[in-house]
Amino acid sequence: MRRRDVLRAGIGGLALTAAAGDSAAHPDQHFLPFGSVDVDGAKEAVVGDDGTVAYVAAGNGFATVDVSDTTAPQLLAERREPLADRSEGPVGELWDCRLDGDRLIVVGPANTAADLHNGVLLYDVSDPAAPELLTFYRTSFPIHNAEFADGRVYLTGNDGLSNPLVILDAADDGLTQIGRWSPLSYDDGWADVGPSLRPLHDVQVRDGLAALAYWDIGTWLVDVSDPANPSYVARVGDYDREELTGLDTMAAATERMIPPGNAHYCEFNDDRTVLGVGKEAWAVEDGNGDRRGGPGGISLYDISDPSAPEQLAHIDAPAAENNTRQGQFTTSHNFELSEGRLYSSWYFGGTMIHDVRDPSRPIRIAWWQNPDEASFWTARLARAGECVVASSAEATTPQLAEQGRLYTFPDGPVSDAALPEGVDEPDGSGGENGDNSGTPLPGFGVSAAALGLGLGAWSALRRDAEE
Repeated sequence: MRRRDVLRAGIGGLALTAAAGDSAAHPDQHFLPFGSVDVDGAKEAVVGDDGTVAYVAAGNGFATVDVSDTTAPQLLAERREPLADRSEGPVGELWDCRLDGDRLIVVGPANTAADLHNGVLLYDVSDPAAPELLTFYRTSFPIHNAEFADGRVYLTGNDGLSNPLVILDAADDGLTQIGRWSPLSYDDGWADVGPSLRPLHDVQVRDGLAALAYWDIGTWLVDVSDPANPSYVARVGDYDREELTGLDTMAAATERMIPPGNAHYCEFNDDRTVLGVGKEAWAVEDGNGDRRGGPGGISLYDISDPSAPEQLAHIDAPAAENNTRQGQFTTSHNFELSEGRLYSSWYFGGTMIHDVRDPSRPIRIAWWQNPDEASFWTARLARAGECVVASSAEATTPQLAEQGRLYTFPDGPVSDAALPEGVDEPDGSGGENGDNSGTPLPGFGVSAAALGLGLGAWSALRRDAEE
């Protein structure tokens, strides 16, 4: 076994996370939904600048939700089947939306669909109760995810070849392409890796730096301050190019599903010194019923020097009896880093909050799951100290929640006295440790000791890998 493999095996067995603040460790503290509202087809959710309105991509459209009262979210508006009456339509499988001021983009289809048109819907949401369609920009590729920042739109341009980042200018309420970039434009040797192993799954942009989640070939940092001439900055990933070259169809199909690799989602913290990378992965069964792989977690990197990222910590996914796509899988999905906290979603594994003020020592402070009801797609801070929103996704392939829904939570555990009137402890729970032990969540002393052991083992593994 090569030293890189030793390092990978060690990381998989460590969760560099304390669970000191979990409500299950402190029975007088509760983390549970304060409210919810049904949104058919719910997928991604984002929140407006003032934290009072959430926008939910919802398959055949989107919804706006008033979350100003954490205990009573209210549906404001829905826009379903956009462009169905136009030659450009229909547009569907709208799984992602992004907000820039009072302008909203909704993009799709998330995957190739012969009966749907690809593109970007741009809306004026200055009145969230009455969204107004401004324009539609048609693309030649499906759009799984997008970013909207500082008047520019960034698209996952998966064309099955170079799978580029595509950049649009949104000036004057129009959309015009102004740039594109792919790893092949940096080093065409990456073309030797099959396109199915290097789709662009997500893009995030902060202060002219883009983070691009390119699945098994890792997460790429790219300078997009000049959108006409994006330039490579750095890459973090689990594989060298040579390790992914020449895989046959069956091997590539399996590799796409299981860790390592699987860079799925990325997010910067507020001052762009930390990058979070989520890995979406599952277990797969061979012909004998034996399982390989498992759920992916979230890695945190120091990018104070973007050209030299350094991994700080890794957060493991919660345990599940069946982490294949046919089970109630608990792999990482979308998340947000904000105000020194990590707000995360884990499908049937629930939603969590970690304190990441010291990103090398993430501390889980809250966790709620109810896998028979909810399969979480994202979690977002609405108002610091007050409100978190989390969308539960409705889907049948794979089977997710039966009903799409937007939940509202407090921003961390609350005491009995702080529970709003009419809010009682629900059927959901804080779950168990993510180490398959089935033991209750540890308190301050136990978790702190476990954290120290994990960091020491991690440091030893890093030293060995670098020798």
